[in-house]
Amino acid sequence: MFNGQKEIIHPDIEIFEKGEELGSINFNAIVPIYSQIGNMHQKTIRKIMRNVVDEFVCHAAGSVPSNILKRYGLMELPAAMAEVHKPTETPNSSNSSSWLPRKSLVFDELFCLEMGLALKKRNTGKESGVAFNADSALVENLRNMLPFQLTAAQEMVLAEIKKDMAEPHPMSRLIQGDVGCGKTVVAFIACLIAVENNYQSAIMAPTEILAEQHYLNIHRYAEGLGIRIALLTGSLAKSEKKAILNDIKNGEVNLAIGTHALIQGDVEFKRLGLVIVDEQHRFGVLQRAQLKNKGINPDILVMTATPIPRTLAMTVFGDLDVSVIDELPPGRKPIKTKVFRERDRQQVYKLIGDELAKGRQGYIVYPLIEESEELDLRDATKMAEHLQKDIFPEYKIGLLHGKMKSEEKENIMKAFKSKEINILVSTTVIEVGIDVPNATVMAIEHAERFGLSQLHQLRGRVGRGGHDSHCILLAGKVGSLDTYQRLRVMEDTNDGFKIAEEDLKLRGPGDFLGTRQSGLPDFRVANLLTDASILQKARDETFNIIKNDPDLSMPEHAILKELIKARWRGRMELAEIG
Repeated sequence: MFNGQKEIIHPDIEIFEKGEELGSINFNAIVPIYSQIGNMHQKTIRKIMRNVVDEFVCHAAGSVPSNILKRYGLMELPAAMAEVHKPTETPNSSNSSSWLPRKSLVFDELFCLEMGLALKKRNTGKESGVAFNADSALVENLRNMLPFQLTAAQEMVLAEIKKDMAEPHPMSRLIQGDVGCGKTVVAFIACLIAVENNYQSAIMAPTEILAEQHYLNIHRYAEGLGIRIALLTGSLAKSEKKAILNDIKNGEVNLAIGTHALIQGDVEFKRLGLVIVDEQHRFGVLQRAQLKNKGINPDILVMTATPIPRTLAMTVFGDLDVSVIDELPPGRKPIKTKVFRERDRQQVYKLIGDELAKGRQGYIVYPLIEESEELDLRDATKMAEHLQKDIFPEYKIGLLHGKMKSEEKENIMKAFKSKEINILVSTTVIEVGIDVPNATVMAIEHAERFGLSQLHQLRGRVGRGGHDSHCILLAGKVGSLDTYQRLRVMEDTNDGFKIAEEDLKLRGPGDFLGTRQSGLPDFRVANLLTDASILQKARDETFNIIKNDPDLSMPEHAILKELIKARWRGRMELAEIG
């Protein structure tokens, strides 16, 4: 109704052609709307699809055994497919996710995914690996050197890792923990156990700056313990790289830390026993496997500081055992977070200035390194000059970004750590792994352009000492109330898991992970947010089948076995069956 009149806004009009029957697939029926294909009209696509469905849908084979379909009251795959393309009853538009044909298709899709992961997990359990002696003098020596005690959560995760490493099968474990919970020290202890058993370890990080950070943090302790570590990145000089590769091959390097450079063809280990992958969501499943293949079934430990919602963990990391470090070291205070608009810029500078006046340091993060013609955004390079000249002339400002050489980055980080630099202007290269206890303020420009989980990661760079810390989210163009409300979530909580759930709702699984996971089938029908309960049921059923029939050799699982092979084909060793 508008002004007392009934209106139809932008109606879709179908032309009724001569000779066409009223009972055709385009009239007097619930009609499917398909994705546009070139300039093809909906009518043409419908006609083609109807013929395909009529002729071939009866040959479709579902992956879900009939006893499970009965248990959940689901339809056989051919019937569900036919009903979705030519419904005989109107789906409930307010809750289409519970419409039986769709629910049946989703269950089939998620069941197939989880079956592949269950088989992969079973395969790992069958492989023979290294049974390490987990009692280590090196670990005890490290504990005596550390200026702090491990938290109860770290000790619990460590106990799980030791138990896995002592098994004669390869470990496959994910450590989840919020920013600053102390995952690196736990990983290093696992490396020491491998070293004491005369095996090498490798830590792979997604960026050079994070690999360097791990190297610097671990190096000082490694020297004191008499173990040799090496840093392998793409920017090394040829001669330097050659010497390191040689030492890794000869077994002189106990622990290799690096980026993707570790999985290159020229890297050979003498006895690789433990592989640690940091910030796993930045790597595809395939890259994890490539590093694993550098040894003979080494133990695998995967770490992430991006808290991953449970539904996502069950898909992306469905083949791994999960440990959570859910406790921050004592003395860590919650970070006070506030959203500001462009009009509040002077207030923001005052807040930063107040912290600097107390002798503290700060970060200011920008989305771009340099000015862009396409994007109307402030950039790190220009702003570093402006801040130094016009805003904070009495303080020293440093600039850090991903295009710099390793040595340059390291020098700037050292100068920041030793308080020679007061404000570090940076891009998101500082998102993970940088630890400066005296830094108490983090300002993020154009905060609306970042995902919540990324903002949470950046926020975690402050609050690492005993001082009150602040995170300032400066939103440039907040086009909608939704964007502003989204940023306000950061004001309300410091809990990474809550933030990750919100982020997942807003951005969807593919974008949330930063990169779509290579090695996982795509979802055609399922939605990981709305179908979480179906995912859990599908997972329970698949793991139950594998428990009772590990090789799918029972007659009733013969079709299932062929289907899983077909659907997972070409996705490396994710589902080798029988």
